[in-house]
Amino acid sequence: MVADPRGIGMTSQRTRDRLIQRLQDRGIKNQQVLATMRQCPRHLFVDEALASRAYEDTALPIGHGQTISQPFIVARMTEILLQGSPRSKVLEVGTGSGYQTAVLSNLVPRIFSVERISPLLKQARERFYQLKLNNIRLKHSDGSWGWQENAPYDGIIVTCAPEQIPESLLHQLAPGGRLVIPVGTAKGQSLRVIDRNGNTFEESEWEPVSFVPLLSGHI
Repeated sequence: MVADPRGIGMTSQRTRDRLIQRLQDRGIKNQQVLATMRQCPRHLFVDEALASRAYEDTALPIGHGQTISQPFIVARMTEILLQGSPRSKVLEVGTGSGYQTAVLSNLVPRIFSVERISPLLKQARERFYQLKLNNIRLKHSDGSWGWQENAPYDGIIVTCAPEQIPESLLHQLAPGGRLVIPVGTAKGQSLRVIDRNGNTFEESEWEPVSFVPLLSGHI
């Protein structure tokens, strides 16, 4: 039985609307991002046992030591990524449940997403098929490598935290492109934004965040 993308009860549109109001109250201003997240069925991206909590503004476990990001962080990182120049081709490092990917797919023409954990990638692929999201390409790979074959990218978004920004991702960023990435250790992380202007990279530090670490290898 395929779950209903529209949702019922605690996954209904009314519940989603309350989440969107919370995101606005916390400062999310991009109306396209808000509209996309209002329609995106987050309950399909978590285990059925957690579906009733899908529209809480909190991270939830998805197995394999990973989480689906808090909706505010998804909205915040997406809003930051889309600021400034148009983003026609975006690389996502860390497909995870596929929720962030699905949000981006309604805002950007082409999405390339890499994931190191094969079972998560398989689940995400099935969800994208169910939702008819046809502008996403997936790869089972070590995220720190990026996806060189399809570079350069107008935007890169990373949903796991390295201790240092991988050089490979900087090299795959197009001039005028933007990288949004959490950086740090379990002791503390912050959201960083790197803009490429020609051959120079301008880095700014934003708010504190908490992400699972970016790990090497793939399983």
